[in-house]
Amino acid sequence: QVRFVESGGGVVQPGGSLRLSCAASGFTFSNSAMSWYRQAPGKERELVAVISRAGGTTNYADSVKGRFTISRDNAKNTMYLQMSSLKPEDTAVYYCKAQGFTSWGQGTQVTVSS
Repeated sequence: QVRFVESGGGVVQPGGSLRLSCAASGFTFSNSAMSWYRQAPGKERELVAVISRAGGTTNYADSVKGRFTISRDNAKNTMYLQMSSLKPEDTAVYYCKAQGFTSWGQGTQVTVSS
């Protein structure tokens, strides 16, 4: 079955950086655009970034543009999110998702706090 395992979260100070990973299995990874979402406490899940099947096209939410970079390695069935200049408002559980599938992983917690 379709499965996602997110990792790389943690506690970081404002201005710090983290790199999230999403290991995917159960489908042909290179055939699907991929996305990162996040959900902060008491808020709805929101789209953070999207990457096309081959990785040549990316899009970002305005709130993370210029600070986050989405990428993928189709040979490893893995997607990444490099996060820099982190702010307290980036605190959330981060999830990955594949276009065309409804499955979600368990997410990885990112906490930005001094």
